[in-house]
Amino acid sequence: MLTEAALRAEKPSDKQRKLFDERGLYLLIHPNGSRYWRFKYRHAGREKLLALGTYPDVTLKRAREKRDEARKRIADGIDPSLEKKAAKEANTQTLRVVYEEWLNKSEKVQSLAKSTRHRDSGRLETYILPTLGSRPIASIKPADLLACLQRMEAKGIHESAVRARSLIGRIFRYAIATQRVDHDITQDLRGAL
Repeated sequence: MLTEAALRAEKPSDKQRKLFDERGLYLLIHPNGSRYWRFKYRHAGREKLLALGTYPDVTLKRAREKRDEARKRIADGIDPSLEKKAAKEANTQTLRVVYEEWLNKSEKVQSLAKSTRHRDSGRLETYILPTLGSRPIASIKPADLLACLQRMEAKGIHESAVRARSLIGRIFRYAIATQRVDHDITQDLRGAL
């Protein structure tokens, strides 16, 4: 079993080394001195490996806690590495990422005049994306979008709010086509502005 004092005293060598703790937890030490916590486990008959962070950012105590959390997930029949991958993937499917992808791939958008594209993207960049852009697109609710659009209405730019809702609708329909969401939330806002 490892101790904090032993970890601090370890020096890198010319080869990669593993310092084992217990129940699958070990510290991987690279020749350049970087140190990574790893948890080796079996799920569905296959050996798997889960990254738990770097030492000393993740202490021995915290690495053990993370290992124990992962062991509980495994006991519940959940593969923690697949769960971590799904969470990471969800974070890369933000409204901003999907919007930029739609902007680059949509033939209709490409055929618009440059001034129109600039005006439309300006509406989103100013009123929608600062609030919702970093959120996973699948987590955005109609009430979230409505709050942004109502702020636009409160500033007296009703027509821009309606056009922004329409633009977000096109982005959501693209997200439906690319299997990122199941529903266009802007349909739930008809008549709300």
